[in-house]
Formats: sequence, C-alpha cells, structure tokens
Amino acid sequence: MKSYCKISILIFSFLVLFLTGNHIYSQPKYDYTGRSLNTITTAVPFLIISPDARAGGMGDGGVASTPDANSLHWNPAKYAFIQKDMGFSVSYSPWLRALVNDINLAYLTGYKKFGKDQAIAASLLYFSLGNITFTDIIGTKIGDYKPNEFAVDACYSRKFSDVFSGAVSLRYIHSNLTGGTFVGGAESHPGNSVAADVSVFYQKKFNLGKKLPATLGIGVNISNIGAKISYTETTQRDFIPTNLRFGPSLKVDLDDYNSLEFMFDINKLLVPTPPVYSTDSTGTHIIAGKDPNVGIVTGMLQSFTDAPGGFPEEMKEFNIATGVEYWYDKQFAIRGGFFYEDPTKGNRKYFTVGAGLKYNVFGLDFAYLVPLEQHNPLANTLRFTLVFDFDAFKAQNKTNEK
Repeated sequence: MKSYCKISILIFSFLVLFLTGNHIYSQPKYDYTGRSLNTITTAVPFLIISPDARAGGMGDGGVASTPDANSLHWNPAKYAFIQKDMGFSVSYSPWLRALVNDINLAYLTGYKKFGKDQAIAASLLYFSLGNITFTDIIGTKIGDYKPNEFAVDACYSRKFSDVFSGAVSLRYIHSNLTGGTFVGGAESHPGNSVAADVSVFYQKKFNLGKKLPATLGIGVNISNIGAKISYTETTQRDFIPTNLRFGPSLKVDLDDYNSLEFMFDINKLLVPTPPVYSTDSTGTHIIAGKDPNVGIVTGMLQSFTDAPGGFPEEMKEFNIATGVEYWYDKQFAIRGGFFYEDPTKGNRKYFTVGAGLKYNVFGLDFAYLVPLEQHNPLANTLRFTLVFDFDAFKAQNKTNEK
C-alpha cells in the first residue's frame, strides 16, 4: 500500500506542476558537482521510449539496423527493404517495477509489402500509469483513476532506387492523465495531437575485403512533427517530443551461419531549450537563450541555436546509442549496447543486453537494462517482444499440405 501512495503522490505532484501556471520561469539549477543543469522536457514523452526488445537490447538504437516488424518506431523507411512479405509483433515493457506492478508500456505493430518496392505499416503504442488516487489540497480523497496515453500510427514506405527509400507516417496522440479532475481551479481534459514522421533509408550491399558479404545502412528519421498539447483551457500549449534520429549500421556475414551487425544512433530533441530568466522592477526578461514560446517549425529550427550556454551546451543535447547484434544460423541472437546522455541534460547512462530466439513462425526477443548513474524506470526488468512471421507460416502450411 505504501508503494501505491508513493507513486500516486509523485505522479499527482507532477500533474499539478505541469497543468497549472502559464509561466514557470527557468532559473539556473546545479547538481552536487556544481554543473549547471538544463534538461529539456516535453509533453507525452512516452512517444520516444524504446518499445521493443530487439532495439532495447542494443542500447535503444535502431534508425539504420536491418529492417524488422518494429521499424515503424525507429525508421519507417526501412520497411521498403524488408525481405518478408508480412508480419507483426507484440511488445511489453514493465515500468517502475521497484515501486508498483501496474505501470507498463505495450506496443503492437504490423506491416504488409506490395511488390518489391512498397510497404504499409500500422501500430498502437499504449502507456498505462496504473491506478492513481486523487486527493484535494487537504488530503480528502476525490476518487480513483487510471491515467493512460496512447498513439496510433500508419505509414507508407517506398523505394526510390535499389539503395534508397523514404517514408511518411501519420500519428494520432491521446493523453488522459487526470480524468477531468480540477487542477488549480481549472477543469482538466485529455490532451490530443496529430503528428507526422519523415524518414529516409540507404542500404547498400558490398564485399568487405575479398570474401565477406556486408551491408551498409544509413538512416534519418524526424519524428513527432506535430501540434502542441494542452490539458486545460487556461494553460499554454506544450511541445510534443519532435526528435531527430540519424546514424549508420554495418552488417557482416562472417560465413553461412554467423553474422554481426554494428549500429550507432545519434538523437536530438527538436524543441526549444529552456532559457534563463531574470526578474527586476520592469518585469521578467530572458538573459540567456531564446524565447521558447514559438511555433512548431520555428521551435525545430531554433533548437539548434537556443541553448543558454551556446554551442558547447548545444552539443550536449545530442544523445548517442550504440549496439551490436550477433546471429547464429538466423535462429539465435545475442545483443549488447550502451546509451549515453550528458549529465546536464538528464544523465541517462546505461548498458543493455538482450537475446533473440526464432523457431518456425515465431520469434521471441528479450532485453535487460543495467543503469550506470541514476535510477532508470526500466532498471532490473525484462522487456519482451513476440514476432510472428507470416512468410514462414505460409511455407509451413504448404509443407503440411504436401
């Protein structure tokens, strides 16, 4: 019972701070070492959580990895190069297991190819925050509610040449955090938004040395380009996590049974960095950085030049994810990875390990996260993905018919 109270207090406190007040001014913050902290925050951050276990085992990277059923999250343009005709997967990630046992992230996605050059895909991402008890300012119980958020996606991917493809995705976002509860004297409502992804993918096969077949991949994905979200009629609208992800991958077929793939992702949020304000007798003024109350496109462009600390701080807003994947006979996989975020921008640093098994029409992936610095919501938990291969299913049926 104590753990439920803790998480209720934490989430409700966050909601009060998030939903009230049109003007929350940024002041310099410092950690115990004296470093200035300036973390970028957005609404609906669940959109950029790694939803599947394969990428989760490779440092939460996948913009240029070999295509799979979960490419819609990482780079939808990869679907045009996928070798299978149709497939889908189901993923499950427990969340905050050290506190409660009813917060989780679920992901369902599927794709279908048309000919050799085109593919469509769709997905549902659902984030449940468990059961929350709401109280008024004096602690009187108002009621129980189960906050949740979800996003529904659809995409179209097409090859433009033998080595290059592109894709466009559309997304509907629904975030219901309070169930209509009054916050700060104002009635709250679910936040809704629509967004789009634009992505490209390059894949080239060649020989490494004289004998080793290799595949080079390069991917770029700008995701969640969309309308801001508001949860009450009295608050300003907040940016959703528009994100730039790019990077290369290299797969090497060591022989007929063994292969290795290396990948490297770079990420940056394309939303304004909080400036530093100063208040005097004439009002409140920005003394470092730029005004964050701008439009969507302006905010994306401004995000490269608006850090209060200038260019050095801008460089700290890039996160990196590295990963490696080994397959034996296309039946068994071992994965590892590392994710790094600057200490002044969130300080997420962790290793990941994972494994994959494939048997006939089904594949099962696992991922495990090992944090290095701060507590991570996925620390010491397993993530799971079940993949269904329709091509293998059809082949199995034909064999049985014979």
